[in-house]
Amino acid sequence: MANTKYIFVTGGVTSSLGKGIIASSLAKLLQARGHTVTIQKLDPYINVDPGTLNPYEHGECFVTNDGAETDLDLGHYERFLNTPTSQANNVTTGRIYQSVINKERRGDYLGKTVQIIPHVTDEIKRYVKFLGTKQNYDVVISEIGGTVGDIESLPFVESVRQLKWQLGDDALFVHLTLVPYLAAAGELKTKPTQHSVKMLLENGVQPDILVLRTEKELGKDVRRKVAQFCNVEHDAVIQSIDVPTIYEVPLKMQEEKLDEVVCRKLGLKSHTEPKLEAWNDFLYRFKNPTKTVTIGLVGKYVELHDAYKSITEALIHAGTVHQVRVKVKWIHSEKLNKANVKEELSECHGVLIAPGFGHRGIDGKVDAAQYARENNVPLLGICLGMQIVSIEFARNVLGIEDADSAEMNPSTKNPVIDLMDAQKEITEMGGTMRLGAYACQVKEGTNLYRAYNKTKIEERHRHRYEFNNEYLSQYEKAGMIATGVNPETNLVEVVELPEHKWYVGVQYHPEYKSTVLNPHPLFVSFVDAAQKEIK
Repeated sequence: MANTKYIFVTGGVTSSLGKGIIASSLAKLLQARGHTVTIQKLDPYINVDPGTLNPYEHGECFVTNDGAETDLDLGHYERFLNTPTSQANNVTTGRIYQSVINKERRGDYLGKTVQIIPHVTDEIKRYVKFLGTKQNYDVVISEIGGTVGDIESLPFVESVRQLKWQLGDDALFVHLTLVPYLAAAGELKTKPTQHSVKMLLENGVQPDILVLRTEKELGKDVRRKVAQFCNVEHDAVIQSIDVPTIYEVPLKMQEEKLDEVVCRKLGLKSHTEPKLEAWNDFLYRFKNPTKTVTIGLVGKYVELHDAYKSITEALIHAGTVHQVRVKVKWIHSEKLNKANVKEELSECHGVLIAPGFGHRGIDGKVDAAQYARENNVPLLGICLGMQIVSIEFARNVLGIEDADSAEMNPSTKNPVIDLMDAQKEITEMGGTMRLGAYACQVKEGTNLYRAYNKTKIEERHRHRYEFNNEYLSQYEKAGMIATGVNPETNLVEVVELPEHKWYVGVQYHPEYKSTVLNPHPLFVSFVDAAQKEIK
């Protein structure tokens, strides 16, 4: 479609205002009006992607079907829009410079001096417009990471300034800022917003719409003042007040008529008013639980909850199916041991062994897996969690005391988790990773099959080490069954204990595919098993 519309979302005053949630909410409203929409994250850091970033640094790394390691905001985009994203939906400064330098080395610039303008900015524009033309979207929303005024985001701001100049009425700017409340003065202060817009204007960008994050209701006088001093129309000053859950934000934005203003300014003719019945049904179930189920999330990054963002959201989605509130008990695996595991997990109706890399905190996860197995507590192990339940079973049931993962203990004589031969020659970080969607054959009559109700599934992966098939027959004789297998490589994807109420370890990441309107069936089944433990 030649007439794709482009919306650029910037942020000012401070980080963590929720640009991703505002972008997702606007996209949801436009989608509910019948438009095809996608969202793109433009990240100013020089890492090529977040794959090598510590979760403490940047939260979780989200993985797309095509194997892109991306920013966690893409998880929000998918959960709100119920449509998959791809490599093209996350662009970093690192990727832009890598592409420009590769072109320079090939001679594509015909000997010209390579500069930020036009070469880097042209490359950014190419990535933005490529997404619009790739699948003929009606609207592409591009969220620029960071805060206006950051040195690293300047090339992105300049690029979208140029795009706005080129596209005219087919593009607009939404600027998200903060209106703080000073308790001592008893006043909302608009000066930070005015300064933020001034800084944007210094970069040649006039915002078309202002979204103001606030703890208190903005009166007409405050809105009028912001409109006057920031050169925007009165109805283009949008309040974004704090709400109990991010899933209420689309409804708040609809109340503020954000989607109407955007459609008017872009000349988007909607075929229908936003249809949000299913969304409202989800919110009703979320807000009116009949009981509370406690899930013990055992992980090594629990100080930063964003490190497990997709998991906690998937638990929320699954909880609404059963109309139960899922309370997550955060358990640091480094602080867990045989002496305190019973005390820590006794109040939990289910245990989730979280993903991760490296040896730190492994022993606590093994103890949690053993407790859940021996006490018949529903357990879901994800990625490293699946490997943990395999190690624990080998040590305590098969009697292989030194069973371990070659990742944690390269010299182990019993690597029940190991690198495959084809991976062992690759040394570059990430080079041995299995990334993106892979097929899995499901064995009938299992908890896995009862969850999905089909024998062929496809799930996203992000891992390096695999279950070692040399030990599989020992496991199955002792009662741990491979219930999901990759049909092409015969790699074990899922292990279960049939004698247990619900004890499943999956090598893939089901949380990445859970959305508001399509809660992931494995999480739905896990929460169902956990709620049956409520006395």
